Amino acid sequence: MKILFAASEAVPFCKTGGLADVAGSLPQALAKAGNEVEVILPMYQRVAEKWKDQMDFVCNIEVPLGWRRVYCGLFRLDRDGVIWYFVDNEYYFKRDALYGHYDDGERFGFFSRAVIALLPAMDFMPEVIHCNDWQTALVPIYLKDECVRWSEVRGIKTVFTVHNIEYQGRYGKETLEDLFGLAPGWFADGTIAMDGDVNLLKGALMTCDAITAVSPTYAQELRYAYFAHGMESVMQRNAWKVHGVLNGIDMERYDPSTDKSLTAKYTPTDMSGKAKNKEALQKELGLNVEPNVPIIGIVSRLVSHKGLDLICKVFDQIMELNCQFVVLGSGDWNYEQFFEQKLSWYKGRMALYRGYNEALAMSIYSGSDLLLMPSKSEPCGLAQMIAMRYGTVPIVRETGGLKDTVHPYEAWCGAGNGFTFADYNSGDMLYVIRQAVDLYFNNPTAFKALRQTGMTEDFSWNRSAEAYNSIYRTICS
Repeated sequence: MKILFAASEAVPFCKTGGLADVAGSLPQALAKAGNEVEVILPMYQRVAEKWKDQMDFVCNIEVPLGWRRVYCGLFRLDRDGVIWYFVDNEYYFKRDALYGHYDDGERFGFFSRAVIALLPAMDFMPEVIHCNDWQTALVPIYLKDECVRWSEVRGIKTVFTVHNIEYQGRYGKETLEDLFGLAPGWFADGTIAMDGDVNLLKGALMTCDAITAVSPTYAQELRYAYFAHGMESVMQRNAWKVHGVLNGIDMERYDPSTDKSLTAKYTPTDMSGKAKNKEALQKELGLNVEPNVPIIGIVSRLVSHKGLDLICKVFDQIMELNCQFVVLGSGDWNYEQFFEQKLSWYKGRMALYRGYNEALAMSIYSGSDLLLMPSKSEPCGLAQMIAMRYGTVPIVRETGGLKDTVHPYEAWCGAGNGFTFADYNSGDMLYVIRQAVDLYFNNPTAFKALRQTGMTEDFSWNRSAEAYNSIYRTICS
């Protein structure tokens, strides 16, 4: 099939979150499965600085956006079996940060309009345009808008993936015509209207041919108010076209037997190298070098929905378990300050890195014994899969993709690949942390087997690509 993948970020070009990992890996898996795949991204400043000299200029056109006609350039790069297109407009995209600007609505309205307007300049007319999150939510709407005037695009189907429903692209009603160039009818009939505002995400969910969520459990959770951030009625109304497809990870990139960034390589059958990575992590972060004390790691944004309040409530009880604790992340001031203050309490047993550092994250995945993810909600989550790939046992709350990928350890038969708890409760979390630490100290053979189970799980994108291929075929049949 011919698939155009539209996204606002993708590795290795630009990244702020999990969407970039999906957009950087799924198209390659789809191409390996026999599809013709092209990806279209904005030409951000950081992309242009590193990659533009490797690209070929394709064309430039003017894109209509409300009352404006805006310059739009198109560049092309062939890489890893996929054709990558980049939409150029320095006014919108030559900025330090990808998001968080006062005119984000206009910027991604332009990008979405450009995705449609640039179709004649690409190598093929796609059968499916696969859109992702609110930044491309206008693509299905603009495509429907063009169908009445442009016969060639009438057969194109759209898939829309919800990576995090919290971010919806909400703007005042007055933006409909002036900013986005849409007729009043789109608002009047309720397609794009939500609580008196323009809601781009709702518009995409209403007009696309298939909706996917990034895990089966998250697809079910989105029907309920606790998870849907006001969109539960829209998800319920469109339940007939909702699919849950679990994200994957790049199994070649995340491979402890070949990862050159590690102090020592290791495999499920020979894990001696993991001990060396643990020692290197302890030295790097100023922890006591104690090979037989478990390290609990956190690689996360330090925000409420990641379950940080649970950790704060029982942190001292956790540290009573003769463990070490490593935190990598940034976010809300109160959580950053909490961990900062605890550093002086637990010298040599606790470390904090405020911000994000990819190399240190990999050191934590490879050097820790346990990874803690007590999220309130987690659409998919990649950290738990990466941790298991590196022999680090996850402790998670049963929500979203965490529930789909981490299965509770059962001592009587050795089943499972981690530790889980269901209720959002600090006591329940502490209970399973104690279980995990107890297994580490008192049954090292079982703990080693648990590590090996996680390391041999199949979290590849091949499985996801097969599911998406099935969805594409269904909507195009």
